[in-house]
Amino acid sequence: MDYPSSRPEACNGADPNPGPRKKIAIFIVTYNAVSTLTKVLDRIPESVWNKVDEVFVFDDSSQDDTFLVGLGYKAHRNQPKLSVFRNEKNLGYGGNQIRGYKYAIEQGHDIVALLHGDGQYAPEALPELLAPLERGEADAVFGSRMMRRGGALKGGMPLYKFVGNKVLTAFENTALGMNLSEFHSGYRLYSTAALREIPFDRNTHEFHFDTQIIIQMHAAGKRIVEIPIPTYYGDEICYVDGMKYAKDVVRSVGQYHLHRLGLKRAAEYEIRPTYQIKGSPRASHHQLAELVGPRPSRILDLGCGSGQLAALLAGRGHSVVGVDVSPPENDGFAYIPGDLGQGIPAQVQGTFDAVLLADVLEHLPDPRPLVLQALDRLVPGGRVLVSLPNAVHWSVRAQVLAGRFEYTNEGLLDRGHLKFFTRRSASEMFRELGLTVEEIRTTPVPWEKVFRGGPGGVVSRGFERMDLAGSAVLPNLFAYQNLFVLRKP
Repeated sequence: MDYPSSRPEACNGADPNPGPRKKIAIFIVTYNAVSTLTKVLDRIPESVWNKVDEVFVFDDSSQDDTFLVGLGYKAHRNQPKLSVFRNEKNLGYGGNQIRGYKYAIEQGHDIVALLHGDGQYAPEALPELLAPLERGEADAVFGSRMMRRGGALKGGMPLYKFVGNKVLTAFENTALGMNLSEFHSGYRLYSTAALREIPFDRNTHEFHFDTQIIIQMHAAGKRIVEIPIPTYYGDEICYVDGMKYAKDVVRSVGQYHLHRLGLKRAAEYEIRPTYQIKGSPRASHHQLAELVGPRPSRILDLGCGSGQLAALLAGRGHSVVGVDVSPPENDGFAYIPGDLGQGIPAQVQGTFDAVLLADVLEHLPDPRPLVLQALDRLVPGGRVLVSLPNAVHWSVRAQVLAGRFEYTNEGLLDRGHLKFFTRRSASEMFRELGLTVEEIRTTPVPWEKVFRGGPGGVVSRGFERMDLAGSAVLPNLFAYQNLFVLRKP
């Protein structure tokens, strides 16, 4: 990407003493900041100027001479680490950030700190805010004006903004299962490695960009650290429409939940999941572990994935053999590489008390041969334990009713799903293969992944109870997954 710049030498400010330290950039967003930009640059501590590789300003096509002020500062202060860019057209608060973060990634910076050119956020706090990222203890650091009791109001934050901030933050914490003191500070620092893993470039160009990127970091399992900062409100012009902003924030949270539930795809929340066994005892893997039972057994886990279920069972005293095309992240059990589309690998020897097919059969063009091979690996009286997503769950029905059938990175419409099963169609397939369906269980929607932790835990447990009650009456509608216990007749 080409950037209209004040200088051709984009990275001449690099530290001449190479070492293990991280490359740091300070990114200043500006719009009509002709009276404040110089002060912001002057307030960056000398220790920060010495350690950073670049301080770059993106002027968002200001209607005043902000860009020229930046050029003048660079020339008069002889500051080679300063870069000044001007957007040819106004990109908006979010669009300007998108361009700046892309630039930081392209320039090879490891850390990018966001400052505002209006001076609302104290550059003097940069050393404390940078420290967790420099130590590798965080993926994002937010400066919070709400961590010091009374500090925001003493710093001049208008009462209506203080109340609005508190109300919106409480809503977001509850809805997202987070526990931040403030969602609405613009003082942000990010690891560029974390930015690479989220689709921030799909976010809005408006002010609720900051909410969307928090949701993305949360969904990707990134570590967010908050550090208290002073509050300063001067005579700068505020370009935020408070009521519109609040509506956009609530809408963003709602869109995230609709996406996670498979009701409506939101491209900005298409984030590659990092799988963790869910905490609910009604989740599929906990129920499968319960069905295996406490007596030490020999278990074959076909499609062991990351290996978390296999490791859980091995930790309970079972002898586990896991098979998957890629090595698992967890250990403590025997692993054999194999593409289950080609059947059970020949290296798998002997028979087993239970064969697990947890979220596997839906990924195969024809799952029947693998089920038959699993039967052949059972000891007399052994069982095959299967979990399958419910293709007629209410969330899928609602999407179809709205005229959509959109695949996602995980869930019932995972892009890897090649076959779709209902409770009845799966039972008929197993019976046609000569199996006895001994028991069918159901699982609720994994609400804890939507309302994770914090205040959201209460919400997720409430929805789970409603799901379980609905599944007892209308399993076709409310069962998120069906679990089958299969035996030879």
